[in-house]
Amino acid sequence: MADFASDNTAPVHPKVLQALIDANSGNVPAYGNDPLTEKLQETVRMVFGVSEARAFPVFNGSACNGLALARMIRPYESILCHRQAHINNDECGLPEFFTGGKIVGLEGNHAKLTVASIGDLIETTLGHAPHTSRPKVISLTQSTELGTVYSLEELKALTGFARTHGLYVHMDGARLANAVASLGCTPAEVVAGVDILSFGGTKNGAMLAEAAIILNPSLIEDFAYVHKRGGQLPSKARYVSAQLQALLENGLWLDLGRHANRQAQALRAGLIDRAGVGLLHPVEANELFVTLPKVMADRLFAKGHRFYNWPAEGSDAYRLVTSFATSDDDVNTFLADC
Repeated sequence: MADFASDNTAPVHPKVLQALIDANSGNVPAYGNDPLTEKLQETVRMVFGVSEARAFPVFNGSACNGLALARMIRPYESILCHRQAHINNDECGLPEFFTGGKIVGLEGNHAKLTVASIGDLIETTLGHAPHTSRPKVISLTQSTELGTVYSLEELKALTGFARTHGLYVHMDGARLANAVASLGCTPAEVVAGVDILSFGGTKNGAMLAEAAIILNPSLIEDFAYVHKRGGQLPSKARYVSAQLQALLENGLWLDLGRHANRQAQALRAGLIDRAGVGLLHPVEANELFVTLPKVMADRLFAKGHRFYNWPAEGSDAYRLVTSFATSDDDVNTFLADC
């Protein structure tokens, strides 16, 4: 049966596994001083178009976000994000634990922030200083928690606003490959104006492999201390770097993102005209949020299909997530059983 519970449930891509096997030979320097981690730096600079960028391998996305944010704010400052952002809802307060600061969740259609919503908050907050936390970071999720994608125009407006107001920009890129594939642009265009990127590998074919990619050179020097103090400096960093290198070189990560997006579109096309099925948000990456008749959902669960009820979007709302491993048979079987 089909598994649309999450892209976290997918296996490791064979090329990533092969990269781990290839890395598993001989003794090399530890703590990121190995040739594979050094090669990853060159690849990251080329892919994202920033000559001084530096990647710090980590084990998981929540810690990656926490470390990135810890480098950018002080305990009396705040992080502005969408109310439904992962850092606000799904990380058990880890970003606040790592930073000592405050997360402020804002509204916005389809889980996207707008300049207007941020501007109103900043004006109100600074007018009440020093009694409220000072805004310092805008955190953008690309693609968003609701499967939508910020356009390049939206990103340019938000990063430009941040620069004007002295704010840093963090991008949670757990599903960045899906966003870049959806936009049909270069990775460099998507991260233009971003200070630190949380680059996701685990949802896109890797195993315990993410990276905090510092795109603003002024933030690099002290990040090594944040990396170590946060318990995310791998002693055998080559095994994390090898996975990320395998994804980034030759564009594998984007190929996998495109495949997941195509399967999401196939699901959308097969569901949209069925009686009682409603689409809650545009399908722009690899997530669908739909309403289903309860009898249909129950029948699908009974047949062994896996996906989640999503009460935050309504009592009859459900989330379906595709991945690089989603096959045509998965989609066709699911649609047939509908």
